[in-house]
Amino acid sequence: MAIEIERKFLVKSDEWRTLGTGQLYRQGYLPRGEGCTMRVRVVGSQGYLTLKGVTQGISKLEFEYPIPLADAEEILALLCDRPLIEKNRYKIPIDGLIWEVDEFAGENAGLIMAEVELSHPDQPITCPQWIGEEVSHDPRYFNAYLAQHPYSSWATP
Repeated sequence: MAIEIERKFLVKSDEWRTLGTGQLYRQGYLPRGEGCTMRVRVVGSQGYLTLKGVTQGISKLEFEYPIPLADAEEILALLCDRPLIEKNRYKIPIDGLIWEVDEFAGENAGLIMAEVELSHPDQPITCPQWIGEEVSHDPRYFNAYLAQHPYSSWATP
């Protein structure tokens, strides 16, 4: 069984920008089923299909499969809800962990978040200085939520 365990944080400064190179991610969500989120993502020249279960604390079931790029592009164009999530992801290794900083574009422009995947929910971490408020338990910051309620539409983040 594949379990994703991650913590999410807002980013409070630009100190991270010199620590990694960004890669464009485009992703969309298929209409939701009870207890399951289905995502299609394009990273570079590779497509992915991901199924995620309900979040429990900072953990959830996650299954990800590579799919042909042409299929991913067609699913994004024809089947996914709007708006699509567009972001540049920067992978920054610190103290044996990979911090992923997502700088959102499009209707979610202005939002910058960092997440770190853990091996177990109680794994201790030391946050870099540029990490701000933790939002792991705030569903507004889940990408599936941002696809339905873009950051630009929030009255107050």
